[in-house]
This record gives sequence, C-alpha cells and structure tokens, in this order.
Amino acid sequence: MKAVENIKKIPQFFSEVKQELKKVSWSSRGELMGATWVVIAVTIFLAIYIGTIDFGLSKFLTVFLK
Repeated sequence: MKAVENIKKIPQFFSEVKQELKKVSWSSRGELMGATWVVIAVTIFLAIYIGTIDFGLSKFLTVFLK
C-alpha cells in the first residue's frame, strides 16, 4: 500500500524541513525593514512614472484624433 508508506514518511519529512530551516541565513529586522522601504519607494516611483506616461499619451491621442 503506497498511501500507508507515504503517511509513514510525513514525520521524517517535517524533521528534515526543520533541519534545513536551521541552515537558512535569515535577514535581520533592520535589513528587512530597509528592503521593505526600497520596495515601497520603487513601487510608488513606478506608479507615478507609468501614470504620467499614460496620462500624457492619453492627452496626446485625444488631441491627435480630434
């Protein structure tokens, strides 16, 4: 029975996951906050940039097609 064999492997799987997570190099809170602010700033910048381009092209096409 393949299903029973797989069920017996579940504890081993979680044990191995726990071991691997101990090897992970986690970021410090400061690094995480800094990276978060960079992502927020870049997102806002790109939103403004794309919005400006979209608005400009929209006005251009409105004038051009009249």
